Amino acid sequence: MKRKDIMVIVGIAIVSAIFSYVISNALFGTQTDQSKLLEAPEVQPISAEFPTPDERFFNPQSLNPTKNITIGDYSQ
Repeated sequence: MKRKDIMVIVGIAIVSAIFSYVISNALFGTQTDQSKLLEAPEVQPISAEFPTPDERFFNPQSLNPTKNITIGDYSQ
């Protein structure tokens, strides 16, 4: 490459960097711009207390879904 070609590439890179910087500041703004700062809504803390579960589902006669069930005569 010739010296002139390298200077053209460097010049284009500098111009594109400046253009990108200006456009990004226009889109995203700066940290000191108070009009663009957002506030998060206040949320209620999570309680550690739970209501009593329904007796229809949680009782001693309920099925245990973690128990192994064998259908038929299955042996290996």
